[in-house]
Amino acid sequence: MKEQLAKIKSEALAAFGAVTSPAALDELRVRYLGKKGELTAVLKQMGKLSAEERPAMGALANEVRSALEEAIETASQKLEAEALEERLKAEAIDVTVPGKAPKLGREHPMYSALDEIKDIFVGMGFTVLDGPEIELAELNFDRLNAEEGHPSRDWSDTFYFDEDSRVMLRSQTSPMQVRAMDSRQLPIRIIAPGRVYRKDEVDATHSPMFHQVEGMVIDKNVTMADLKGTLNLLAEELFGKGTVTRFRPHHFPFTEPSCEMDVQCHKCGGAGCPTCKGEGWIELLGAGMIHPNVLRMANIDPEEWSGWAFGMGLERTAMRRFKIADLRLIFENDVRFLEQF
Repeated sequence: MKEQLAKIKSEALAAFGAVTSPAALDELRVRYLGKKGELTAVLKQMGKLSAEERPAMGALANEVRSALEEAIETASQKLEAEALEERLKAEAIDVTVPGKAPKLGREHPMYSALDEIKDIFVGMGFTVLDGPEIELAELNFDRLNAEEGHPSRDWSDTFYFDEDSRVMLRSQTSPMQVRAMDSRQLPIRIIAPGRVYRKDEVDATHSPMFHQVEGMVIDKNVTMADLKGTLNLLAEELFGKGTVTRFRPHHFPFTEPSCEMDVQCHKCGGAGCPTCKGEGWIELLGAGMIHPNVLRMANIDPEEWSGWAFGMGLERTAMRRFKIADLRLIFENDVRFLEQF
């Protein structure tokens, strides 16, 4: 038995020292120390020994078992260390390899144009105001001198919430001008950007939901020349020096006199194309001197104070600013389009 134990110890230690995988190590453990293992088989023969031989063989068997268990633990730690080393090599980062830049979003061209407009007007001393998109018809129409029966108040043009036509989705940001006249001290210089809603058919230059920027100045001795000078400066700051504009007489109930300002079509340079509907010009905004009735309804004396106001479509401004041919591109969220800006 002594020779058997020595042989088992020698063979097992050699096998444990040469093992190359956790699975192979576990097989060797079962082979030598399992219930049917070689060492266990030898120990089952202890009953055949004499009473004098048992203590010595028992001590030798325990020594062999301890040596094998220690060898198993050593081999296990070695395999774990080797596995960790391989993993570290496999997951190593080569700092000399160029990294992958994270893909960042882009600012929407419409909001880029809005930020530029804000910067221009803030630089001229204007304050930027924001207001509700659900509005009272009183502020959207009545206080702006658009009485009952005006075409813009028709159900075919405006989104109303009630049968009395008193609550609506605002069709312009002009109610913010009224709110400013009611709440701010004179003189007033404000712009009011925001979403507005009208029952327009979708085409290259129209949408039922779009954005406006409206502005207003009320001060003493304000004239139409101030209005035209400011808007020409705006056009040149947005579209570049030498931008061609024109002012056409028009009628708005809240301004008198009134005008519309056009910019030469960026697509055709004035020759006529689908973007400008063959006219060579794109309407940019409507404007005029604030009607005395509007001032009176805000308890502002038109004999002492005068002012001007304008309203421009932000999408059309972005189209002219970035040479976009079709307004629908602005709303379609096509990444191929948006990544160009």
